[in-house]
Amino acid sequence: MYASHYHINTLKEAPAEAEVASHQLMTRAGMIRRVAGGIYTYMPLGLKVLRKIEHIVREEMDRAGALELLMPVVQPAELWQETGRWNEYGAELLRIKDRHQRDFVLQPTSEEVVTDIVRNEIQSWRQLPVNFYHIQTKFRDERRPRFGLMRGREFTMKDAYSFDRNEEEAQKSYDIMYAAYTRIFERLGLTFRAVAADTGSIGGSRSHEFQVIADTGEDEIVYNPDSDFAANIELATAPCLIAERAAPAAQLEKVATPDATKCEWVAEQLNRPLSDTVKAVVLATGPTDAHAHAQVWLLLVRGDHELNEVKVGKLPGFEAGYRLATEAEIQTHFGCIPGYLGPVELSDEVKIIADTTVANMSDFICGANEAGYHYVGVNWGRDLAEPTVADLRNVVAGDPDPQGVGQLAIQRGIEVGHVFFLGDTYSKKLQATYLDKDGKPQLIQMGCYGIGVSRIAAAAIEQNHDSKGIIWPKALAPFEVVICALNWSKSAEVQKAATDLYHQLKAQGVDVILDDRDVRPGVMFADWELIGVPVRVTVGDRGLKEGIIEIQQRRGGDTEKVTTASALAHIQQSLEHL
Repeated sequence: MYASHYHINTLKEAPAEAEVASHQLMTRAGMIRRVAGGIYTYMPLGLKVLRKIEHIVREEMDRAGALELLMPVVQPAELWQETGRWNEYGAELLRIKDRHQRDFVLQPTSEEVVTDIVRNEIQSWRQLPVNFYHIQTKFRDERRPRFGLMRGREFTMKDAYSFDRNEEEAQKSYDIMYAAYTRIFERLGLTFRAVAADTGSIGGSRSHEFQVIADTGEDEIVYNPDSDFAANIELATAPCLIAERAAPAAQLEKVATPDATKCEWVAEQLNRPLSDTVKAVVLATGPTDAHAHAQVWLLLVRGDHELNEVKVGKLPGFEAGYRLATEAEIQTHFGCIPGYLGPVELSDEVKIIADTTVANMSDFICGANEAGYHYVGVNWGRDLAEPTVADLRNVVAGDPDPQGVGQLAIQRGIEVGHVFFLGDTYSKKLQATYLDKDGKPQLIQMGCYGIGVSRIAAAAIEQNHDSKGIIWPKALAPFEVVICALNWSKSAEVQKAATDLYHQLKAQGVDVILDDRDVRPGVMFADWELIGVPVRVTVGDRGLKEGIIEIQQRRGGDTEKVTTASALAHIQQSLEHL
């Protein structure tokens, strides 16, 4: 490929709405162009990157025994109504009607369709196991699409779905996919972690996320540098930080704390550590109708900790959903405005749940249910009844590992893959069964496995860039090598040397582009540094007079001058070390 025949259209400035590096650099490098909010055209360079990702994904899925098919983007509402997700999925599910006023969706995922295929195609145990996958466009109607390909509305994903006779065999399929994902991300050249995760809206009972490590990641990953423990912060067990509750040493006292509606301000006014305070969060389960009865809950975490909403959603009484209590509900049960709420002298109508660490605190500080006042010297058993205890909080860096070895650390990551064991979550709702060896119908056990193809491209840039532009891992780069031919139109010697080297590299299977444009060297170099090609070869009259060309690595910028005769070997060696 010659650059003069390719579409190279770089920009000096990123669009104003581009907030993260991947969005800025993919736009500036001419890889994507915005069509609407969260919807992009993949330009030739960007599409080339996506195709390389797809190629690796396909190879590893085929190696793992999965079979490729292609399911539609537009799906009938009846399947989603059959599983209940037509109403449950929420506003991200884009519902549309055809000319006959029949309901359809633009698919955000394909559990319903693939399970429908299997219930019609699979009859006997002899046809199992089977794993179907596709690479397809998805659409999720994000409320606030942002960060380019990181959180767009239209995107490309690989979905795979395994179907097995029983749970034991389904878990083996899960492990096969887990191993395939590990190979995929290793081949892509990305630094990643596989972490235990919540199953979320997909459902199921076992789940791992594959997270590309990047400071700009939306997810927090909890891990132990000294072991193999890793989990999404939503799922990570937060240990109790107080081994045994101390005996009361202070009297209960109400103290004035004017304008102190946050634990930080209370601690500052009272000259006490933030860890001596208790934060109150009031939630409700049940109807929002003012005339109907809703259950009000008071959840307590230490002042320096944060409530984990995913953990709350799994507590008894919260499974059907919960919400923040209304101002009217708070006034009815606490007689006070938020900021001064606490567990002392509450009626039995409010159910109290304390985090494990809070349950072992003594002489702590909490709201007095009176504006401008807090209690100090509060103790369980003496000043208020023993609470229900649960793990309510997010892990923080320095917490002891729940497995008992070392301390936990936190880093940010970008979720690019997710594997789930679904069991019979969908096969039961859609009655996907097979006949076992005894001729009896049994529910098929399922797993599902997703990879965000377009998100991988963005995540790779978030992990690999500098002030000049993108630094692609070799496996993802739109081209592995660029030959920059200086003064192409004016020098027959440059043309010959660059063309000969180009054809030699092509013959060796190297993905190479020859830049034969009549632009200044500085402009040419800046373009390719922005685009992020791993190896740049410069061929110019000055060097050729000495019989040399220049090879530069995009990562690190290391440069070497080699003879024209040895250039091919040196370039191949450079690629091997990437």
